[in-house]
Amino acid sequence: MTSSKSNALVLGRIAATLPVQDVEKAYKSYNSVFGFEKTFENGDPVGFMILKRDSAELHLTLQKDHRHPTFNVAHILVSNADEACRRCQEHGFRIIKKLQDKDYGLRAFVFSDDDGNRIDVGEII
Repeated sequence: MTSSKSNALVLGRIAATLPVQDVEKAYKSYNSVFGFEKTFENGDPVGFMILKRDSAELHLTLQKDHRHPTFNVAHILVSNADEACRRCQEHGFRIIKKLQDKDYGLRAFVFSDDDGNRIDVGEII
């Protein structure tokens, strides 16, 4: 297969969408732990919200009958995995996989948010 400028493909941002049972509660948690700020919301009551911090973007969607998945739904790269883990624990998020150095070059852990969404957090080491 050959490639040329005419069929080149450039991807833009991609953001994880997390199903939550209470959008405002989820926003408060992600704001408290990671400092995400609300940049957009839609509906009355709010059924969709966009959160941003630095280069990260997270979408929350209201799903009253959401059942938590048994797999990771998103991955966040951070500058300090130890601090991120401490904040998650302090907030009461459940740590699914403990913080440790991985053989693939990350210091990482997995937490479960208030809605059971599993998020993999890693720092490049």
